[in-house]
Amino acid sequence: MKDLFKNFKVDDPFFNGYEQLVKNVVIPYQEEILHDREDVGEKSQAIGNFELAVKKLESGDIDQEFYGMVFQDSDVAKWLEAAAYSLQLFPDRDLEQRCDELIDLIGRAQWEDGYLNTYFTLKSPDLRWTNLQLAHELYCAGHMMEAAVAYYDVTGKEELLNIMSRMGEHMYDRFITKKAEGYPGHPEVELALLRMYQATGNDHFKILADHFIDVRGVDTKFYDKEREKKDWSPWGNTGPANYEYSQAHQPVREQKDAVGHAVRAVYLYAAMAEAALMNDDEGLKESCKALWKSIENKRMYVTGAIGSAYEGESFTEDYHLPNDTAYGETCAAIGLIFFGRRMLELDINSKYSDVMERALYNSVLPGMQLDGSKFFYVNPLESIPGISGKSVTHKHALPTRPNWFACACCPPNVARLLPSIGRYAWGLKENIVFSHLFVGGVLDIDQGQLGSRENQEVDKGGTIKLESGLPFGHELRYSFEPYGEEMSITLAIRMPYWSENTIIRRDGQVIHPLVKDGYAYIQGGFTKDTILTVDLDLRPKMVYSNSKIASNSNKLALVCGPLVYCAEGVDNKGHVLNLSINKDSVIEKVKSPDFEGVINLKVMGLVRETGGALYSFDQPRERETEINLIPYYTWSNRGLNEMRVWLPYI
Repeated sequence: MKDLFKNFKVDDPFFNGYEQLVKNVVIPYQEEILHDREDVGEKSQAIGNFELAVKKLESGDIDQEFYGMVFQDSDVAKWLEAAAYSLQLFPDRDLEQRCDELIDLIGRAQWEDGYLNTYFTLKSPDLRWTNLQLAHELYCAGHMMEAAVAYYDVTGKEELLNIMSRMGEHMYDRFITKKAEGYPGHPEVELALLRMYQATGNDHFKILADHFIDVRGVDTKFYDKEREKKDWSPWGNTGPANYEYSQAHQPVREQKDAVGHAVRAVYLYAAMAEAALMNDDEGLKESCKALWKSIENKRMYVTGAIGSAYEGESFTEDYHLPNDTAYGETCAAIGLIFFGRRMLELDINSKYSDVMERALYNSVLPGMQLDGSKFFYVNPLESIPGISGKSVTHKHALPTRPNWFACACCPPNVARLLPSIGRYAWGLKENIVFSHLFVGGVLDIDQGQLGSRENQEVDKGGTIKLESGLPFGHELRYSFEPYGEEMSITLAIRMPYWSENTIIRRDGQVIHPLVKDGYAYIQGGFTKDTILTVDLDLRPKMVYSNSKIASNSNKLALVCGPLVYCAEGVDNKGHVLNLSINKDSVIEKVKSPDFEGVINLKVMGLVRETGGALYSFDQPRERETEINLIPYYTWSNRGLNEMRVWLPYI
């Protein structure tokens, strides 16, 4: 399925605001932080580390030490990737020049043999490649490779691509030519190498990606052997290796349950799916399908968040999905979207795009404050002031967003996903155009991208314009501008799981196209006069979870379209922990008084009032009350509040 990122121009009442926010606020703000020109309470020195590495390589004299996490370089890489995608949407000579200057700095920090990593250049050059489990050399290389491909795709400039090609050849020489053992503790480079292969055509990158996938977990004791050779760690004494944590407990084709560090897992699974497609590898494909099933059916929150435990930022057990201690890292939701997009290429089915949509609206967007200046690393489904962010069991589940983090992987990850949203909204396979996510804008498809060789004398290309009312409006409108007389493509439109009664009209007449695996297939030819409208069922609904999820026992959640809702104290007289929803109540939509264009929900229920005793024989007083709920992505934008997604029902 072809990547249509560069073919799509976002023009959407909802997402336009996010694209402008990333361009005008997020990218400049994060750039200032990476340069340490913005006081956010956490020093970065990410770009400063590259400056110091250049000084050391060029003169051998530095007056500072490396600062930050061992993977600090990756913050710079993700920012560059975000900037590249933004440049595609909004050309900006000044931003491009600043990127070019930064890329020049990165190139000067590269060793003669192609090696690039500021931690080892500045701190431990004699320890290169001696701790694949924990030192993140391959992880950092992967993110910089992804930035290189993005910047080349958008600007046509090859400097960073050449820098990372030299790093890739250095890695190929070590792990393939010289047959050094090992695989990355933090998967990411596998997916990046496949992107490098697609951009450059260099077979070495695909060979190396396949190698890292194939050898993972074959020698389950590799990390222990690595530590026996040279016992050191950038993290201090870490004890025995946890192989599930790094998805190294089994060969990948035998892995069926999603385990370990959630971000590492979905980055790996995305690469496995990509490799399965490239190599027509049935074993990888079946493993990917099993791993997706494990996540979707047993280890994913209603918001699309994954990773239920602070310990190891990890998956735990089936149906263990606590709300107030949920980890739900923003990066993990982004990785799940990566995985879902690759699964669509292997197995066209709306279950993947449904989850992509769920994670985007309810686990990625909440990771950034509405003004673009603060970020969540963790996305709990319940927040209790005085406990959340304070209790030893809840320190990770902050009730308000910080400006930045010492481990700042999530903010630039959000920044790189949002301006590349076209990659996830659309797909093209031969003559079928897939509308996965309903983001408004114009998709331009030229004849050369269409796969069918029939009737080549007829120009089948053209543009498709989608006008979308989501997430608060119910109508989609597709119009067409063929290059010739008509577009003879097939348009496959996702039928979202939340829309029980979806009505499709062609030129005003109701049609009943073939629906297969959650997509409605509508045959061309589409002319400049053709109008397709899709009426989505946007009635709010009550959601009940599997009874095996202990945290949700006798509780329900409210959703409307793609959005999950939550109750926040500021809308409910300061408290939500004492509220119960009447499950027979009518759910009413109301305009938000605080957020422009946002629709809130209102439902009736009970408030329970107790005395001051910790425990009492006195029955709580109950009275009917109105319960107000807001879209989950808007929570924690109005100060410190109680918050709940799942509420008891009566």
